Amino acid sequence: MSSEPDTDRTAVKTYVPSYQKSEWKRHADELDMSQSEFVRTMVQAGRRGFTTGNGSNPEEGDEEGTNPGGNGLESRVESVLSREGPLSWEDLLDALSGDLEERLENALDDLQSEDRVRYSGREGGYVLMGDQR
Repeated sequence: MSSEPDTDRTAVKTYVPSYQKSEWKRHADELDMSQSEFVRTMVQAGRRGFTTGNGSNPEEGDEEGTNPGGNGLESRVESVLSREGPLSWEDLLDALSGDLEERLENALDDLQSEDRVRYSGREGGYVLMGDQR
């Protein structure tokens, strides 16, 4: 048996709403990446956030792992300030809130595509699937 890792490439297919594909394509273009490379990179980046059953980070030495349960707000503040320079409290709050809105939208998209959450106008908003209230 060879000790070399398997580097053969194979296709992976997924189905997403057309608006999501358009957003991914736009973001991939901004990063000068193909759509395939963008999706592969984002999946790998997302996997770094998962933990094992014992609560330890699978990426030993990962900087994000130094703040278990933390939300990385300090890093986000530094990132915004490095991009945009000095900001007032209100402008900084707006910049960080915009990020929260995007993250919430992405989370809701994921939860709805997994049939874990749905939007119901009749019930007044987002509800858990199988919730028997």
